[in-house]
Amino acid sequence: MNFDEAVADFLAQKKIAVAGLSRKGDNPGNHIAKKLAGSGMEIFGVHPSADKIDGFPCFPDLASLPAKVDGVMITTHPKITEKIVEDCVVSGIPRVWLHRSFGEGSVSEKAVEICKQNNIAVIAGGCPMMFAPPVDIVHKCMCWILKKTGGLPKMD
Repeated sequence: MNFDEAVADFLAQKKIAVAGLSRKGDNPGNHIAKKLAGSGMEIFGVHPSADKIDGFPCFPDLASLPAKVDGVMITTHPKITEKIVEDCVVSGIPRVWLHRSFGEGSVSEKAVEICKQNNIAVIAGGCPMMFAPPVDIVHKCMCWILKKTGGLPKMD
């Protein structure tokens, strides 16, 4: 799949886990969870010690989710990303999106390699808020800049 096809595939899913929600509410994961829920997805939060964040039920890890999810949106530090991707392998989760707009974000080359070795479709960068309609002006601008500067992931 190319990048656009991978994005469309991820955004067409019904049940998504979001790893990296914050109790403070100012984390990209919180904003992404709200956006995806607004698009009709059922969202499950993954947080080691919260039961609920921003109205989303949270579970300590992917193995604790009450339902099988179609994909995982990861907005954590890259070292944590690697553990979550390993959990995706064990749980049989077929899609992963590693958040990154500018800077490092959640992308880890090791996590990407784990996904590829285990036939998990991986988007290593970008943000769903740049693609899930309606796209706000800030995310339209971010997408334009990232496209112009080569900041969106290259898909194999």
